[in-house]
Amino acid sequence: MSSRRESRAIACCVAAAFAAAGLAVRALAEDVSAVRLEQAPASQLRSGDWHAREGMYFQRNWGVEIVRLRRVASGYMLRLDFRVVDPDKARPLFDQKVGPYVIDEVTGARLAVPAMENVGELRQTAKPTADRTYFMIFGNPEKIVKPGGLVTIVIGNFWVDGYTVD
Repeated sequence: MSSRRESRAIACCVAAAFAAAGLAVRALAEDVSAVRLEQAPASQLRSGDWHAREGMYFQRNWGVEIVRLRRVASGYMLRLDFRVVDPDKARPLFDQKVGPYVIDEVTGARLAVPAMENVGELRQTAKPTADRTYFMIFGNPEKIVKPGGLVTIVIGNFWVDGYTVD
């Protein structure tokens, strides 16, 4: 009988060792994934990650929700879409005297809103209305800003740092 007890004891020890090893591996995997997330280059972060981190700040303080910044016109222009939540807070973004631009964080290039001779600036400057989406078009000559690139959006005192281009 003692050999049977010893066998059970050994089996229990082996099972406990495997269980502990499994927990250790799981904890190690979680630690590694957390480190990878912390060490991930900013260019690998998605705009959805930015929305989760920073989106509420701009809704509360500026009355807008940044919908997206994406390349259009075969990459030669960038389109910023934003939705107005609070028209009073968002009013400074529609000031015609303010010159909006985007800064590419890799090259430091400033990309402005182009002004067409017959059309004017490629941005909307009408009185803001709640729950309406507006846009601005920025020039991207030589396709400086690539998909997944990080930019800073500047419209007067409104600054959005580290936004990922879709």
